[in-house]
Amino acid sequence: MAKKKGATGRILHDPVADHLQPVYPLDLSKARTVDALVRAMGQTAFTGRQVGDAADVLEAMARDKDCFVVMTLSGALTVAKMGLIFCDLIESGIVRAIVSTGALMAHGLVEATGLSHFRYDAKMDDRTLFEAGYNRVYDTLEPETNLDAVEEVVQGILGAWDAEETVCSWKLNRRIGEYLLTHSKGRGILKSAAVHNVPVFVPAFTDSEIGIDFALHQRIRRAANRPTLRFDPFLDFEHYASTMLATKRMGIFTLGGGVPRNWAQQFGVYAEILARRGYEKLPLKRYNYGLRICPEPVHWGGLSGSTYTEAVSWGKFVPPEEGGRFAEVFDDATVALPLIVGAVLDRLGYFDRKPTKK
Repeated sequence: MAKKKGATGRILHDPVADHLQPVYPLDLSKARTVDALVRAMGQTAFTGRQVGDAADVLEAMARDKDCFVVMTLSGALTVAKMGLIFCDLIESGIVRAIVSTGALMAHGLVEATGLSHFRYDAKMDDRTLFEAGYNRVYDTLEPETNLDAVEEVVQGILGAWDAEETVCSWKLNRRIGEYLLTHSKGRGILKSAAVHNVPVFVPAFTDSEIGIDFALHQRIRRAANRPTLRFDPFLDFEHYASTMLATKRMGIFTLGGGVPRNWAQQFGVYAEILARRGYEKLPLKRYNYGLRICPEPVHWGGLSGSTYTEAVSWGKFVPPEEGGRFAEVFDDATVALPLIVGAVLDRLGYFDRKPTKK
């Protein structure tokens, strides 16, 4: 029986008849695993729902056998001790390529070589920290001696580099990973990437500790009358492009934003230009899946806060109307990342397969 209009002219609908999805109270007594908690959060609201939806998108990417997943990293996430989560994403086979800041890889190398980061003691002011050799990253310290140790590793690798072979970031990161395989007992991003043949690209290579180490190495070579090395960032660009052109479907998992996100996303633009301007016959190559964790708001107009729907206008993503599937979490990655990845790895049975150390 049709409802009659009320005095104000409104006809109140039945949400069940309109197929609206209900939300549910989060019952902690029933959420006894990370996966159960994240699923329950997905049935709530606000950022909790974003976390739940994000886990579903990451799971879809992971289960899509034709999807090649790229992870882009920015921010001090290895200083923030998220590095082993990245190792799990590589070792589980979810992530097949990484685009990162150089600083994140340098700080990760610190951890992989067995060195430590430390809590910041607020009683020490920043001038005192500088004099003591403690570099502050918000609430955590990176001792300068750690970065000296990183330079020793990098100098050893570059010292053995044949000057006839041009250097690029993914090749250098692969060599560092291979070094760790024989010189480090612990886990590390570059070590896991070397084992699983995952290329790690650093587009803004000179903006990093490892970039500084490369510049210092050139001075060492000149002082020893050795031929200097040539670094070509377009080797990274072309290797990434050829890798992505060979894929059937693409997914991107972004932490933060910045250069790594834009560099990885611009591949779709590059492929479209190659076709439209007559360089090569190619189909549209756009990301089918997207997941990002970043608290940056959209209204500042920066790339880090831009939405996936905005990127559709650039030809970087498949529109939702054509099957594109996206999730965006406006939260600190140190909170959202362990929940989302932990839930998905649980669903995939990764921890059941992974050998545990006794």
